[in-house]
Amino acid sequence: MSSKTLFISGVSSGFGKALSSEALAAGHRVIGTVRQAEAAVRFESLSQQRAHAVILDVTEFDRIDGIVDEIEAAYGPVDVLVNNAGYGHEGVLEESPFEEMRQQFDVNVFGAVALIKAFLSYFRARRSGHIINITSMGGTITMPGIAYYCGSKFALEGISDTLSQELAPFNISVTAVAPGSFRTDWAGRSMRRTKRSIPDYDESFDPIRKARELKSGKQLGDPVKAAQAILRIIDEPAPPYHLLLGSDALALVRDKLARTASELDRWEQVSRSTDG
Repeated sequence: MSSKTLFISGVSSGFGKALSSEALAAGHRVIGTVRQAEAAVRFESLSQQRAHAVILDVTEFDRIDGIVDEIEAAYGPVDVLVNNAGYGHEGVLEESPFEEMRQQFDVNVFGAVALIKAFLSYFRARRSGHIINITSMGGTITMPGIAYYCGSKFALEGISDTLSQELAPFNISVTAVAPGSFRTDWAGRSMRRTKRSIPDYDESFDPIRKARELKSGKQLGDPVKAAQAILRIIDEPAPPYHLLLGSDALALVRDKLARTASELDRWEQVSRSTDG
């Protein structure tokens, strides 16, 4: 595996922490974003020569272009951008304020797009680069109580797919990496949960919320193995446009695609009836 420079957003926990650790162990240089000075010190202690922290909240949109310019000047070309920073929101849609949705999209979508736009001129000029957007199986399937989260991941999936077509002429790869259930803080400490307020949803949603809380920390997926899978694809000459991680994601997405194909067949005549 050739040594690369990776920029990873959100390296303090979860996938970002696992990926940065594995990348450093493999000999790569990692520039990682954190939100506190203490986290920056911890991150840089992993490697004095190859771990470089940047204090940045990805919703600080006005700072991103300048920070990327400084990084390219200080550390040389970044080979791989990993948009990992994000969080989950849980709440019945009717109960969940619009502001929660705005915050969800600010972090999970607009922050990722701002970083992509900041790096693209460098990648395009070099005719090389790899953008990895950490999405979710929730960008293809849906589950009750995470409409805002799924909406943000569906958006990032669509942006990734479109971008892969726009950037192909410049030898820039784009991969949407969609994890299933992994042992991260997604369903635990980092999950933002809207308070319950409408009794009509008690019977259908309360058991789902309880089960999600109980499952946290016991999921099938290993974040270290996810990190190793991501490192494998950044060394591929033709990386995938979309990569599912986890057998649960594979099974659930395959089922969704099969049900979608069946519905397309069922309503084919109605679909065709609108041709003029």
